[in-house]
Amino acid sequence: MTAAVPGPAPVTLAEVRAAAELLDGVVRRTPVLASRALSDAAGTPVLLKAENLQRAGSFKVRGAYVRMARLSEEEKSRGVVAASAGNHAQGVALAARLLGLRAVVYMPVDAALPKIAATRDYGAEVRLVGASVDEALLEARAESERTGAVLIHPFDHADVVAGQGTLALELLEQVPDVRTVLVPAGGGGLVAGIATVLAELAPQVRVVAVQTQRVPGFAESLRAGHPVAVPVKPTMADGIAVGRPGDVPFAVLQRLGVEVREVSEEDLSHALLLVAERSKLVVEPAGAAGVAALLAAPGHGDEVPFEGPVVAVLSGGNIDPLVLLRVIRHGMVAAGRYLKMRVMLDDRPGALAHLLGELAGLGGNIMHIDHTRTDVGLGLNDVWVPMQIETKGPEHCDALVSRLREVGYRVVRD
Repeated sequence: MTAAVPGPAPVTLAEVRAAAELLDGVVRRTPVLASRALSDAAGTPVLLKAENLQRAGSFKVRGAYVRMARLSEEEKSRGVVAASAGNHAQGVALAARLLGLRAVVYMPVDAALPKIAATRDYGAEVRLVGASVDEALLEARAESERTGAVLIHPFDHADVVAGQGTLALELLEQVPDVRTVLVPAGGGGLVAGIATVLAELAPQVRVVAVQTQRVPGFAESLRAGHPVAVPVKPTMADGIAVGRPGDVPFAVLQRLGVEVREVSEEDLSHALLLVAERSKLVVEPAGAAGVAALLAAPGHGDEVPFEGPVVAVLSGGNIDPLVLLRVIRHGMVAAGRYLKMRVMLDDRPGALAHLLGELAGLGGNIMHIDHTRTDVGLGLNDVWVPMQIETKGPEHCDALVSRLREVGYRVVRD
């Protein structure tokens, strides 16, 4: 927990309420869903605010629409420009269509194909540039200066923060006894908006901003006492891979003393897999950051890391199916559902068949298998058999390895 810093509020509750009036009939009131699996894991009631079911697939349309609706007629005539890895892009594109504005959106060259396609389908012109949101944002700023188009920043504007904060107004009506809210954080617009509302209407609620360890912009900035840029390392959570927090969100988090936690790639993939498998929800890795923090939080005995009811905000559900497939595989490894190992065999007829019979009897489902006869240290008649096995969980993995060793196999887990 960081120490709160006194000072005027960058965004007020009144501004969030005014934003809610603008958004009436524009955004969906997304559901809050109880999760027994997460509640059991956390030792306290856990609910999911399913903003992945929002129009355009994420919370971003809230802030984008409020910002654009408040432009003057002269500003609207010049059109808008934005930069995004995908969710803000779709939010801007949808808002522009609803308001009848021309929109140009800069996206990183490796942005997810479904996000690019959806942004174009909403009517925006998409330009691919740079390797990160920060680089795309530089191009968007330059476009704004060249053409006069109004830059719709993904997070660093009071109207955007106010729009995102409308989610908290819904949440308090849906879960009035909430005690902890876990919020994915990249540039910080969503968590700043939520924290603004809860600080006024429910100051007893603990707000936790969750970032990826690969891009800990808020954590480093709060330690420095001002926004600083950190390197943007590759991460599956592209939606929160923002190197420098926004000035407005940073001021909110610093003023209110909002806590920041970091999660690993393994935490993210494990969370995404659990949400998909147990809650039947498709969520992008960034959108599962709050769940990842919940699963990664250490508990000791009867101690509960987060007071409940806990609400994890699922901030977005826009994910490339190919990425989803890779992340699910990664999550299954992180959850102990895949076993990677090498078994040494005598290179003679029937040896492999005998090994496979042992594995079948133990309930292991072989996903991939190979033979290696040329490793340094192998005897003349030895062969390594690397394999990947689908299992029922960590205990099943241990049982498989133990049994093979008991019957005389040399086994190395990878």
